[in-house]
Amino acid sequence: MAGLILAIETSCDDTCAAVLDGPRILSNLISSQHAAHASFGGVVPEVAARHHLELTAPLVEAALAEAGVSLDEIEAVAATAGPGLIGALLVGISTAKAIAAARRLPLIPVDHLQGHVAANFLEPEPLEPPFLCLVASGGHTLLAAVRDQFGHEVLGQTRDDAAGEAFDKSARLLGLGFPGGPALEREAAAGDPEAFEMPVAMTRDPGLDFSFSGLKTALVYRCRDLGPEGVGERRADLAASFQAALVGQLTAKLKRALKRGEWEAVALGGGVAANGPLRAAVAELCERQGVRLKLVPSALCTDNAAMIGSAARFAPRMPYPDYLAYDAFASAERAA
Repeated sequence: MAGLILAIETSCDDTCAAVLDGPRILSNLISSQHAAHASFGGVVPEVAARHHLELTAPLVEAALAEAGVSLDEIEAVAATAGPGLIGALLVGISTAKAIAAARRLPLIPVDHLQGHVAANFLEPEPLEPPFLCLVASGGHTLLAAVRDQFGHEVLGQTRDDAAGEAFDKSARLLGLGFPGGPALEREAAAGDPEAFEMPVAMTRDPGLDFSFSGLKTALVYRCRDLGPEGVGERRADLAASFQAALVGQLTAKLKRALKRGEWEAVALGGGVAANGPLRAAVAELCERQGVRLKLVPSALCTDNAAMIGSAARFAPRMPYPDYLAYDAFASAERAA
């Protein structure tokens, strides 16, 4: 659907605003709160919401300026409605309502997970459905069948922690700081992925669901057995072994999903999709299977507003004043 869309994303700890002209990104700004949460070892919902309150309006102004457009030229306003941290989501959806209502513009509430899928529809190399999409982030891990631009079917999902959450908690256990994924990947680069045997969960389960709690527990036991001094000496090997097991589970389930359908393409989404070893493993898998692999830029893997604007192009538009009573939702069940 053509027309300029202003998009806002505040589902977790990144404040994001973007302007899209169809599949073309005119601006895509992200203000990260990682420094604000680093001392806590993870995202604090109340802190995230307060920072969104301070940052959302200025970031919208900056996104419009970078795109070279004014609010008078915007045809619709989109915002993440969920799932995510409810306080953070309410800041974004309320800001979008205010902007849209003042000009009687339509509002487009967007499902965050569909946003990760829709990042693949953006220029310069949009991927046309059907394709199989692995979404792995701090809050979500799932395999999705994407048959059109309007939605996706969940084929499998995590039964406990998301992949990114497992990275963050394990990085904290190893004393690597927050955000954990990039820190653990950097540490693992100097380690031996076969140094420690780590369980690759759900390998005997015939389904496509994921589980990372057993892997985290295995790392806890390894650290306990080694002691603080031993962990310090073997930190890189522990990180590499943990990362290899997590990537192994993601790729094993993806391989199983490919065997169950006639898929011509695979796409990755979510912050964990920026992980180098995961990208390499999936690329190798796709080459063996003769399947096209779509890797979006790292800036479109992590939470961003361009992906929300992309999904909004194919989502229903709510007219004024119908959306004034619309509310955000914290869990994926609301979206079903």
